[in-house]
Amino acid sequence: MSLTSLPVSTLGVPRIGPRRELKLALEAYWSGKSDAATLLQAAARLRAENWARQKALGVTNIPSNDFSLYDHVLDTSVMVGAIPDVYGWTDGPVPLDTYFAMARGSQGGGHSDTCSHGCTAHSHGVPALEMTKWFDTNYHYMVPEFTTGQQFRLASIKPIEEYLEAKALGYETRPVLLGPVTYLKLGKSKDPSLDPLSLLENLLPVYVEVLERLAANGATWVQVDEPCLALDLDETARAALRTAYGLFAKQVPQLKVMLTTYFGGLDDNLGTALSLPVAGLHLDLVRAPEQLEATLAKAPSDLVLSLGVINGRNVWRANLSQILDRLEPIVAEHGAERFEIAPSCSLIHVPIDLELETELDPDVKEWLAFAAQKIGELSVLGKALAGGRQTVAQQLTASTKAAERRTTSAKVHDVAVAARIKAVSPEMTRRFGSFAERSRLQRAALNLPLFPTTTIGSFPQTEDVRKARAAHAKGALSIVDYKAFLRRETEAAVRWQEEIGLDVLVHGEFERNDMVQYFGERLAGFAFTKHGWVQSYGSRYVRPPILFGDVSRPAPMTVEWWRHAQSLTQKPIKGMLTGPVTILNWSFVRDDIPRALACRQIALAIRDEVRDLEAAGAKMIQIDEAALREGLPLRQADWKTYLDWAIESFRLAASGVADTTQIHTHMCYSEFNDILDAIAVMDADVISIETSRSKMELLDAFRTYKYPNEIGPGVYDIHSPRVPSVEEMARLLSLARERLSDRQLWVNPDCGLKTRKWEEVRPALVNMVEAARQLRASVAEAAE
Repeated sequence: MSLTSLPVSTLGVPRIGPRRELKLALEAYWSGKSDAATLLQAAARLRAENWARQKALGVTNIPSNDFSLYDHVLDTSVMVGAIPDVYGWTDGPVPLDTYFAMARGSQGGGHSDTCSHGCTAHSHGVPALEMTKWFDTNYHYMVPEFTTGQQFRLASIKPIEEYLEAKALGYETRPVLLGPVTYLKLGKSKDPSLDPLSLLENLLPVYVEVLERLAANGATWVQVDEPCLALDLDETARAALRTAYGLFAKQVPQLKVMLTTYFGGLDDNLGTALSLPVAGLHLDLVRAPEQLEATLAKAPSDLVLSLGVINGRNVWRANLSQILDRLEPIVAEHGAERFEIAPSCSLIHVPIDLELETELDPDVKEWLAFAAQKIGELSVLGKALAGGRQTVAQQLTASTKAAERRTTSAKVHDVAVAARIKAVSPEMTRRFGSFAERSRLQRAALNLPLFPTTTIGSFPQTEDVRKARAAHAKGALSIVDYKAFLRRETEAAVRWQEEIGLDVLVHGEFERNDMVQYFGERLAGFAFTKHGWVQSYGSRYVRPPILFGDVSRPAPMTVEWWRHAQSLTQKPIKGMLTGPVTILNWSFVRDDIPRALACRQIALAIRDEVRDLEAAGAKMIQIDEAALREGLPLRQADWKTYLDWAIESFRLAASGVADTTQIHTHMCYSEFNDILDAIAVMDADVISIETSRSKMELLDAFRTYKYPNEIGPGVYDIHSPRVPSVEEMARLLSLARERLSDRQLWVNPDCGLKTRKWEEVRPALVNMVEAARQLRASVAEAAE
């Protein structure tokens, strides 16, 4: 019987709901406005809607267990019972409050934010697990924490429950599991001598039990994600993969495994992947299109290949005819039964439905595809490859014409930007004096104390701030009244910072919706959505700007707000900007020019803003590069190329100022130790980084690497509602002093405070200032 379509898979879909229903349900629960039953009912509705949407759009292999209340890596830790003792769990079902304490930390009192639920059996006054970036994406995962001799046991049957939930609704799904080797490689131990992969033997029986239960309940396929196969692996990791999948094939032979890897090519791991006894292999053919031919040449004839040809990480509409030009001869040669059609990776990295966007420029909208549209593209490809192009001729014609119009659109290319890029010289990427010279001049000009205190930039975006912004957007609040409101909020923030004794102040960023969106809205070449949300972590969603054309800055973007704030105080107010690499990495970037060129365009626009701030009188300007590390390629051989253009772009943005102007930058929630040389080359006068969750672990490299400039290691974890004590922050500062000199150290939170509440921020910053004061006093006493 001939196929009418190649099987279509999605690998995973967005969890958050078209109108952020999951966020609303989570935050209602955390605030005590709803109970666990209400939260779980909302989650079940979202899962049912996801399955129904995929079925309607023609998906053959609908995933289950791709949904999460917070994070799929955290779900895996809970599934295998990798719950640190501090969270108080010993046996039985893992309570929601324990789950959320691992995700967000807790001040105590029985609920992760409040005791209004009356929870007493599992009260927590504990920090959250460490959080970092999921490979080279802007999604954050909760880092598994292991101990020597770690024991695992099945503590959650979520994969089985959600498979059965889908089946009861009439959907036969392919459950998704994070693979055991990737899971262990993502984890950490406080014992530096422990290799997490040494725990594989203890872990695998739990996976086998999950697979056995899935098979017993009727599952025939399971998707097991091992994105570690896109990394540089040593023989230990490869042996671990062979051990794991050999055991799965032996213990649960009736269950077929679709081994899924993404974010890059298999390269030197191809032989390992093809040696594993699995029924299917997914290939990311967007990041690494060249690997298909190499795989076909070596793959067993009965191995099903999932072809990841639609970009799961960007929003551009595919040119379907071009994809078919490549795939048609391959499918004809090897047979349609060998293949599935899929996105390059899970679709959690893109918004849900373009049809919700009624205000986008029609030309730009025609060039885009969100998750629902990408599934539609997959369906068209599946039908064309099985039944011929004539079966979907209308869709293919529309795709081709859209691609042609985008290529020739005058909205995309700007000759003035091209001329300015051509005029960039090496001198434009260098400060005038060395750091030692600049530091001497800046200390004289700023007259700051030892261990100066500051914050990263933003203060809480309260309900009043959000209401005012929404009212202004709807036309219910005039621009005059809106600006007056923002000035009052700014003044209150400045006065309060002075009151508690911070040394370097910020204006609070009440006028900004998002650190990238705010700038993108003021730069040419960007488009914005109303409903294009994607998950960053937990209930934190962002709407990435869409970078569709050449970038320039029509007018100053921040000078007015800085000038107002600085007029209120004699203390220095930092000018606050987002850096070019972060704007690039946190946007949906155009795919018709090199990323390096797009970044350089943004850098020139930010350079203009830096110089205007300095001309207005700013003595400190912070250019945040929170996303520098996450853009690092997964393979070390590719690092230098990326770092060369990324660091050059930062320096191009930052280097047009006098030596007396202090340039700050900020990076958050990434592993920096392996790129310290590149960070030093950035030559920022002061860098602030996340270190509190890792207990200053990120500073370990500074024991041997003599970082030359100044640094603010975060002492306050802003992604948790906990208020750290003075003693806790003082301990972290003591750890930092073991690695850095006193003259280098600044005192600050891990990140901006936008997502926190004032009732958390106020006591935390008061404690932070007190910790710095006590440290100054102890240093002064020791010197006497």
